[in-house]
Amino acid sequence: MGSIIKVNEYKDFNNNAIMTSDGAGVVTPNASGIKNTPAFFAYNSAAVTISDATTTKARLDSEDFDTDSGFDTSTYRYTVPTGAAGKYAIGYGTEARSTGNDIFVSEAYLFKNGAQIAVADMNNNLASNASHRSLNINRTVILDLTAGDYLEVYAYIDCDVPPTNFPTLEGGSTAKSTFMGGYKLIGA
Repeated sequence: MGSIIKVNEYKDFNNNAIMTSDGAGVVTPNASGIKNTPAFFAYNSAAVTISDATTTKARLDSEDFDTDSGFDTSTYRYTVPTGAAGKYAIGYGTEARSTGNDIFVSEAYLFKNGAQIAVADMNNNLASNASHRSLNINRTVILDLTAGDYLEVYAYIDCDVPPTNFPTLEGGSTAKSTFMGGYKLIGA
């Protein structure tokens, strides 16, 4: 037969709260070592027109959350805060759209400290037709990051014949389809 221990607060030897419970089954971690933080999610607030067949930085100018203020919506980059080195799960993606011509190649790049470290891509090798005017791609990676490392998302869209209406990176508060988000892994 097992035992039951009922507590509403776990503390360490120095009387610091490690975890608390509200009595209804909701447990709140208080110690930084048991939280998945820092954590953030940023996206572009509206569709942005970019040049065809040109690598362009994604304009991630809005946030859903940013626990440690590491994301800068003016430079569109996440910088690992002081004291927050470790392994991170990072997800990123883009939605490419063209109203005038088919998209042949769409790529989303993750850059660390100014250098490309990951790519997600989609290649349309089919003949022209209106069904390939929107491509949504994303990827998740696990990275070892140190304080001061910064991450950025770039996109590349190559359309059939450079359209008079250039391609866009989709966005908005509902779709959030051009984005970057992540969190520090516990115990990794």
